[in-house]
Amino acid sequence: MTLAAAVGHLAAASSTAASSHAAPAPHGFLSPTGVEIAFLLVGLVTFGAAVVTVTTRQLVHAALWLVVALGGLAVEYLLLTAEFIAWVQVLIYVGAVVVLILFGLMLTRAPIGRSPDADSGNRWAALAVAAAAAASLVWVVVDAFRTTWIDLDGPAAGSTAVTGASLFQNWVLPFEALSVLLLAALVGAIVLSRKAQPAAATAGSGPTRPDAANGPGGNGKTGGNGKTGETGGNVETGKTGKSREIGKTDKVGKAGKVGKAGKGDDR
Repeated sequence: MTLAAAVGHLAAASSTAASSHAAPAPHGFLSPTGVEIAFLLVGLVTFGAAVVTVTTRQLVHAALWLVVALGGLAVEYLLLTAEFIAWVQVLIYVGAVVVLILFGLMLTRAPIGRSPDADSGNRWAALAVAAAAAASLVWVVVDAFRTTWIDLDGPAAGSTAVTGASLFQNWVLPFEALSVLLLAALVGAIVLSRKAQPAAATAGSGPTRPDAANGPGGNGKTGGNGKTGETGGNVETGKTGKSREIGKTDKVGKAGKVGKAGKGDDR
């Protein structure tokens, strides 16, 4: 009995130790190796789309490739268990910023095809700045992946509940400040989109007078709006003949050319 009890206790201890050292159940739909492979593949697609976005000379194609790049970033956030940030990426950047760019292209009637104006002479300077920024980001990200571990047993750091609690408990004042800034931008866009009323349309001008008519004495011309017996026509003298143009000042002080009948026979 004593030997059997010792064997039983030893077997129970062995099973307990084995269960304590057993690997935890995998989290998510991919293993850690699968997540890393998917992360690298999506990162390559995102990088290629970003390169095409900044190198193409067709503005509409650049906007569409920007959709691919921003969508790839959303997938990367999903793979990092930050689903809230992923959906915010889709709603704000893909659904708002890119649509705003497309509407801006359509409303400004920008050229759809290849445009020489889309090329810049600062291409090499921009390439150097982009390479330096990319090297800095790669160094920071690689160092973070080497030293930072995510605990998958508790709530995910990028989940909706954790993000909302952190946003409205620790960062509520910056959140409200950004809300006011976005509201100011919206009001400014509405004000700028309104067309200014021209001053001539609001001043109210009177009806214009008709052109000079042909009188019985000839083609008289008036240089002003003064009344000479007829508006814009010939002064009737009862005689017909050839008309001549003389500079004359009318009663209202405006200078004009009055068609006056010359000498002729009264018929």
